[in-house]
Amino acid sequence: MKAKTSVYVDRDLWEKFKVLSASRKTDVSSLLKELIREETMEQLDEALSELGLESGELDFEPVKVSKPVSGLVRVMRDERRDGISGLQCDY
Repeated sequence: MKAKTSVYVDRDLWEKFKVLSASRKTDVSSLLKELIREETMEQLDEALSELGLESGELDFEPVKVSKPVSGLVRVMRDERRDGISGLQCDY
């Protein structure tokens, strides 16, 4: 079921939203619905339901980290930087 509504938005913000919508090759209503779904986590609830789980119910085993996470993050950032720029640089 659909609901028609009126919303008051700053004119400049609305114009930017329409440009964003056009750049994604979708209409304003569709983009707005997508953003509302993301904010309300409806998609997550649907995915959990498909798995036979209720919202907020996830079962998983915790991951045990053998090295400090900060070192792993630095390696990943360096690899990403090198892959993007093709150059190495010191920060």
